[in-house]
Order: sequence, then structure tokens, then C-alpha cells
Amino acid sequence: MKKSVKLLVMGVAALGMLGSVVSCGDSGTECPVCPDDGGTTSTGKVLNIWAWNNEFQNRFRAYYTGYVKTEGDYDILRDGTKVKWTIHANDNNGYQIPLDEALLNQDSAADDDKIDMFLSEADYILKYSNSDYTLDVEKDIGLTDDDLSEQYQYTKDIASVNGALKGTTWQATPGLYAFRSDIAEEVLGTSDPTKVQAMISTWDGFNAVAKKMKDKGYKMLSGYDDSYRVYSNNTSAPWVTDGKVSIDNNIKKWADDTKTYVDSGYCGDTTLWSGAWGKDQGPEGKVFGFFYSTWGINFTLAGNSLADATAPAALGNGLYGKYRVCEGPASWYWGGTWIHGCKGTDNVSQIKDIMKDLTCTRSVANSITRIEQDYTNHQTAMESIAADESYGSSFLGGQNHIALFTKNASKISMKNMTAYDQGCNEKFQNAMHDYFAGTATYNEALANFKTAVTALYPELTYNF
Repeated sequence: MKKSVKLLVMGVAALGMLGSVVSCGDSGTECPVCPDDGGTTSTGKVLNIWAWNNEFQNRFRAYYTGYVKTEGDYDILRDGTKVKWTIHANDNNGYQIPLDEALLNQDSAADDDKIDMFLSEADYILKYSNSDYTLDVEKDIGLTDDDLSEQYQYTKDIASVNGALKGTTWQATPGLYAFRSDIAEEVLGTSDPTKVQAMISTWDGFNAVAKKMKDKGYKMLSGYDDSYRVYSNNTSAPWVTDGKVSIDNNIKKWADDTKTYVDSGYCGDTTLWSGAWGKDQGPEGKVFGFFYSTWGINFTLAGNSLADATAPAALGNGLYGKYRVCEGPASWYWGGTWIHGCKGTDNVSQIKDIMKDLTCTRSVANSITRIEQDYTNHQTAMESIAADESYGSSFLGGQNHIALFTKNASKISMKNMTAYDQGCNEKFQNAMHDYFAGTATYNEALANFKTAVTALYPELTYNF
């Protein structure tokens, strides 16, 4: 584990040093990766795409109009280009470490071995957007302001550096509170999402409902981490300013409130992604609800709700059809996947076509949302589905969750985001687990947080 962390830090440092390299789009500079015709012609026979799971691969094969078939180890495009996928799981930085190493060797790699496209998550997108390994989506790849006009502004802000858009995405990821209708009926006397929302629209209301749940033998939340992003997405200042780490009041409030929840019996002691946390979302669970964003509801929660994972997902299989969603006490978001064009590619025209097709096209966005129930990055398409009275999620009992997502998507702000967010968020949560469990004081947990962050980012100092 120590070796992995060290490699990651070295990768970050190396990427950061590339800021001194002249990037494509600089005035008067010949672009080292784009052809002289402005990026409309490519000669590469293999398009190499790096990712950490097969979500984008599935979207690519199902919705990209240039995809023809899968043949052996490659996908084949209509122009004959072969697509090679390299997928490393995210666990323990298992994706970023080999990606960083490959990027450092990009210049010396054979043409058809060079990375052409790679994906990043919101938690660490700035690490790559801030490097010269990512191409300007407009100047280098060729998408226009008109192409990108329907995308949510925050999805562009998060990938922009000094006016250059360094990545694009087919998703927007606002969050909601998903609750069990059967428990709502028993404890609150209603499962109507509008009425439940009125009860939990503030943290005071949320806490009052938590007490009612506890009195009836239920938990409001599963564990320590469930509400973290609702707080961390609503801070008044970034984690790091001028090289100094600060604990925002809202982050401290999460720690205080979660400790109260643990001590009051309002939540359990699970951690995010643990087996116990997933089990709490199924028919044996005694938890009222979970904070989830777009992808989490239709992927993770829907799967965890089933009594029999081998049987069809349908009404009668566990809690399928019994969850509902409401906005909760604050607007927030979680996650998202961005597509980057990589410096050194010889497949610029294919990258442009993929980005335009999957992230800018209304018909594609409409199809992905209606078929996959994922929330896509096209405002007009989402507003149309939100207003469609015939649209509904069978998993959510026919509720049109897109309508609620649409309310929150426009409220998302990235103004306090920094390149250190992933490490700071993860290490703070991990350090506070001991505080919540009663095995460390808050100050001891804070000291452990500082030690962990120093190991990741030795250049930082602290304001606490």
C-alpha cells in the first residue's frame, strides 16, 4: 500500500511538471499531435482507450453510431479503426498508477500503443486536466461552442483550466435521497415523495425523522459515510488554499452530526461500499434511506435491493419497486466520468466523433436516459424527459426521478474544487471512523488525518 501511494504521488508530480511544456493550441505553436488540417484526418490503426470499469465501454458499444462490432480483443469502427480497451479497477489506485506510468512513457510508445483517450472521475479530474497530457476539446479536437451548448455548465467548469476545456462527459450527476416506501408508510404515514420531502427538506427536519425511525427500530442512514458528500459539496471554501489545508465548517459539521447520529442510534456503523452497507439496501435491511446520485440509484441501489441477484430485476424481487426519491436537505452531486483526448494521439478525428456523438447529441442523450435511466449531459433532452408524464422508473415504482434530478443539476457548483480533493476527502472520512467508533478523540482523529494527507501531499501545510 505504501508503495502504491508513493507511485501515485510521483505520478502527480510528474504530471504537474509538464505545465512547462507548450501544449496544443498555444498561439504560434505547431501542434505536436494534431494534423495540419485542423484535426480532421487521422492515420492511427488502433484507438487505445483506458478506463477503470466497463461502463463507458458499454455506452460506447450501445450508443456510439461509429461502432460496428466486437471482433476478438477489439471493437471495430465503421472506418476500420480497431479500438483496444485497457481496464484497471480503481481499488487502491489500481487505475491511476498504471495510467500515470503509461502517460510518462507516452512519447516513446509505438504509435498504435499510445493512449488516445482515457477517462477520469470528478474526484481526480483536475490532476489530469491540469497536465499537458490532455488535449483542448475545442482547439485541439475540434468541438465547437455550439456542439457543447447543451451541456451543464458545471460539467465544463470542472474540466476547464485557464479557459481550455480538457475533457467532456455524457453524464451529469446530481444527488437525491432514496428512501423505502414501505418504511415511510409505517413510520411517517405516507410514502408520497412530495410529503416526505417536506419533512426532510432541512437538516432539522431530517434529524426529527431520524428520531422517529429510531423509535420504530429503523436507522435513518446505514453508516458513517452516507451523508458526507451532501456536506462536502456545500462548503464555503476549498480544502487547499495557497498550499494550506483547512477544515471547512461544513466538513466539521459532518463530523459532529455523524457522531451524534452514531451515539443516538440514528445510523449504523457501516462504511461506504462494504458488504454490510450493501446488505442494508436489500430486503433484510432496516435502513430508511440512502443518499445516492444518478448512477448510484439505477446501478448500485437497484442491484443491492434484490433478494435474488440471479433472478430478473422486477417487482417482487426484494425491494425492487419499493424505493422512492426526494431532494433531501441540500443539493449535491456525486461522481461523473470525463473523457479526455490524450496528447500524442494519431486518432483525433475518431476522438472528436466519439465525444460529439456521445456527449453532445440530443438523440443519444435521450436514448441513454430512457433505456439506462442514467442522467445525461444534455439539458434540453433532460428537461423533455422530466416533463414527460408517461416516463417513470419501474425500480422507483413508476416515479419520474429525472424531474428531480433536473431541479438539482443546475445548482451544482465546482467553485471550491481543488486537485487535492480526493485525498483530503478520503483521508478525512477514514480518520473520523475511529472517532465515530469511540476509539479516538476528535483531535486524535484530526492528527491522524494530517499524517495521512502529509504522506500523500508532503508539499502541503495546515491551518489547524
